[in-house]
Amino acid sequence: MLFMKGNPEEPKCGFSHKVVEILKQEKVDFESFDILSDDEVRQGLKVYSNWSSYPQLYIKGELIGGSDIALEMQKSGELKRILTEKGIIKEETLEDHLKSLISSSPVMLFMKGTPDNPRCGFSSKVVNALKEEGIDFGSFDILTNDEVRQGLKVFSNWPTFPQLYYKGELIGGCDIVLELRNNGELKATLSE
Repeated sequence: MLFMKGNPEEPKCGFSHKVVEILKQEKVDFESFDILSDDEVRQGLKVYSNWSSYPQLYIKGELIGGSDIALEMQKSGELKRILTEKGIIKEETLEDHLKSLISSSPVMLFMKGTPDNPRCGFSSKVVNALKEEGIDFGSFDILTNDEVRQGLKVFSNWPTFPQLYYKGELIGGCDIVLELRNNGELKATLSE
C-alpha cells in the first residue's frame, strides 16, 4: 500500500513518482491512497506511523519508509528480498535472471571484463568489431558473477565466452562475430 500525493498514473510530487517507478520496476501490484484527497487521513497517518512525510510505503501492514528508503532498499536488493519473503513476488530463478540480463539491451555481450577494459583477447576482438561497425551494445562482465557465468553456458548451450545476443537470441562467440563482420553481415544481422 502506498500513501502518496496524487495517484500512480498522475503523481503530484517527485518523491511519490519515484516510489511508483520503483514498485513498477519490481513488478509489484499495489494499491494507493491520495493523501491530498483527505486531510484527516493525511494528518492521522503521520501520527499513526510516526513518520512525518509522504509518500509512505507499507508492505503487509508494515511501514517500510519513504522514497529515499525505498530507493536504497531497491539498490541493495533488500526490497526484493522483503517482497519475496512476504509472498508479494516470487523468487527469481537463475533462468529468469539470465533471460532478464540477455534482454536488458537489444545487442548484449557477455564478456570477460568491460568494453573499456576487456580481460581476454576474444572479448577484445568482439568489442572492437562492434565498435568499428558503430553498433550500440550492452555488456555484462561474467568474471563478476560465477553463477551467471556457469548458468549461461548451460542456458545457451555454448561453452565459451564472449557470447553475443541480439533481441534475446544467441548469435555466437568470437569466431562467428568476426566471420559476420568479414562478410559484411554483422551490422545487418544486429539490426533486423
